[in-house]
Amino acid sequence: MRTVTVNGDALALADVVEVARGRVAAELGEKVAERMAPSRRVVVDAVEQGAVVYGVTTGFGALADVSVSGDDLARMQLALLRSHAAGTGEPLPDEAVRALLLLRARTLAAGYSGCRPELPARLLELLRLGLLPVVPAKGSVGASGDLAQLAAVALPLVGEGRLRQAGDSDRYGRAAGEVLAEHGLAPLRLEPKEGLTLINGTEPMQALLALGVADADLLAKAADLACALSVEALLGTDRAYDERVVALRPHPGQLASAANLRRLLAGSPLLASHRHSAHAVQDSYSLRCAPQVHGAARDVLGHCRRVLEIELGSVVDNPVVVPDGEGAGTAEAYEVMSTGNFHGQPLAFAGDLLAMAAAELGSISERRVYRLLDPATSRGLPPFLAPAAGTNSGYMLAQYTAASLVSENKVLAHPAGVDSIPTSGNQEDHVSMGWHAARKAGEVLDNVRTVLAVEVLCAAQGIDLRAELATPGPATGAVCAAVRAAVPAMHVDREITPQVEAVRALLPRLVAAAEEVTGPLG
Repeated sequence: MRTVTVNGDALALADVVEVARGRVAAELGEKVAERMAPSRRVVVDAVEQGAVVYGVTTGFGALADVSVSGDDLARMQLALLRSHAAGTGEPLPDEAVRALLLLRARTLAAGYSGCRPELPARLLELLRLGLLPVVPAKGSVGASGDLAQLAAVALPLVGEGRLRQAGDSDRYGRAAGEVLAEHGLAPLRLEPKEGLTLINGTEPMQALLALGVADADLLAKAADLACALSVEALLGTDRAYDERVVALRPHPGQLASAANLRRLLAGSPLLASHRHSAHAVQDSYSLRCAPQVHGAARDVLGHCRRVLEIELGSVVDNPVVVPDGEGAGTAEAYEVMSTGNFHGQPLAFAGDLLAMAAAELGSISERRVYRLLDPATSRGLPPFLAPAAGTNSGYMLAQYTAASLVSENKVLAHPAGVDSIPTSGNQEDHVSMGWHAARKAGEVLDNVRTVLAVEVLCAAQGIDLRAELATPGPATGAVCAAVRAAVPAMHVDREITPQVEAVRALLPRLVAAAEEVTGPLG
């Protein structure tokens, strides 16, 4: 298994996703301790000298003016973790927690947080052992980052909170102290600033959005693929995807989507069978304007990816220890500074935009499903794609499902990042709601995956029903073959849900099947 080295530098988005999904390991770089040493020395000196430093020798948030000294410093850090572990709701899935462990270790290893290397090392040790903190999904306003979620990640380091083994059916795990003991790990004892260091940051938002962007990449390709199948099933035309036409409005996403559709439909006997017929002069918007809609979603996805790429190399802790440019090599060369880098607004906007873009992929897909099922718009297909319509209802209710999810997405696409509610005695008087944005984006993407599966299922049935006219093209034919290997054509009604779920799970394989013919899709 390939290993990602965590040395404090920016992580690649693809590496984060691969680690999160258990396909790649992670380890701490050899020189991380050296990189972290100067900022740690500054924190130790501040404590020894009795300097007033937020979160080190003072309380937190609205308690920043309360001084703390002596033995209370370490107790304060542990108390911080306990008091901030206030999340609720269902635990985050394994892949999100794995990403969280990796991302927080990366931030600490960057060397601006003033903590010991034992902290990122222990986070990565849990990741290596498949021991995942139980992290509640609700309870963050995206203010000082996602405090409740990061506190749930941090508590097991000190032997508190809960841990579960990756893949456990019991998602609520067991007492962390017991699990650590079983693996021969002693709880860490926090030193000054280390509790605060563990819980300030945007890594939970980063984790969900990294996974969301990866999922959206797949869905953008699947949307083009589903559309190509529908074009064939509906006896549509590919003329609107002509390179000369789309070049007149050269948005990058539009160009990529149109190029995909041309390649997916290349050599299609179904398209050739009616290329010069009167009905193929102009298709409905859901077919003709697919590159414009899919492409706009792709461009938004590109923006979200760029935001994440910056975030995956950023330091989002508070306070941070930064060089002041003088006295190089000494503690005096550094300064402890308060920062607002933990504020989640860039990620909140990215999450909101990702949800809106994905929702539109589902919206236009559902319209193509409707056209496939309605004999008034399907150009000769039987009602609801049922060969014996009347006795059978065909895929009538599959469209209900798609319509329901599209409507749900309209609610979920309402922006979270324009909301704010004051917390911490009004010290945190503007918050990002980025955690809500990231969670909602994940729900929208999950819904869209189902909608696209419905379209693929219905379009494949439509192509089957055109068999006497002509066959699909090489790429779409390979996709239809892969669908039929898992889901036989429905000549007589049978349960729809298993069919949709099978195609939904198959989407990555369907994209791969098309790419084996077309080469990589854009």
